[in-house]
Amino acid sequence: MKISTAIIFTTSTVCCATAFADTQDIKASNNQVSVQFISTDVNYTETGNGRLGTTIGTLDTEKGTVPGGALTLSVMRNLWLGDDYLQFQFSRNSGNTDYTGALQSGGSYGSLVGQSGATMTDFSGRYGKGFELSNNVMITPYGELAHHKWQRNVNEGETYTNSYFGIGALAQFSPVQHLVLSANALLGETFGSHIDVAGPNSFSGALGNSGLYKIGLSADYAFTKNLHGNVGVDYTSFKYGISSEYPIGNSIYWEPDSTTKYTTVSVGIGYAF
Repeated sequence: MKISTAIIFTTSTVCCATAFADTQDIKASNNQVSVQFISTDVNYTETGNGRLGTTIGTLDTEKGTVPGGALTLSVMRNLWLGDDYLQFQFSRNSGNTDYTGALQSGGSYGSLVGQSGATMTDFSGRYGKGFELSNNVMITPYGELAHHKWQRNVNEGETYTNSYFGIGALAQFSPVQHLVLSANALLGETFGSHIDVAGPNSFSGALGNSGLYKIGLSADYAFTKNLHGNVGVDYTSFKYGISSEYPIGNSIYWEPDSTTKYTTVSVGIGYAF
């Protein structure tokens, strides 16, 4: 009898918790300012295409985990279309990556290894509209505009910048009261890709743009009405296209094609309003 009573009580508790879960928890999670500790795994690869008889294939790579922080503000209010969603985010990472490559004077990939300083700065803003699919599920299509800057401390220093625009969707589910699970996907296009190379062989010029995609998962839990905790992971992939040629002295320099992949893990605390 005691076991039966315990089972009935546990089942009733879970059912009640699920019953109380609704889109109000989702909207509460979407109205907050939060501070996060972030850790970004960098996976960068430069690839040569044989221009002017140079190497074909991998030229150099940068891999490693770079710590940082982020500040996020999100708002869901009936502003224009109803359940309007706005999000603004700033993040900055600073640390070191493991460099594998070769000297500019010659050598094959892997003949030079070391550490390279890396600082990444990102700004983003998005606008969307939420749609309630059920009493505890909401989907929010949105548009996003962002800017990325990577200060790479190889050689005398190189700075890569680009912006991107894209469309995406945020799917949110509240399985029990206070808990919101989110899945996010975005398809976009970079623009304004650019490089600045410092030092005696310095040059500055445009890079090719590319498609960009992001996917992510996150969870938000309301410890109290105002105090929230959140965790998440996001994956981003895009490319920089080869630059023009720049004659400097008796040599010609350019920036080769490259692929950038970021995996960012975040843990934070937020204030809901």
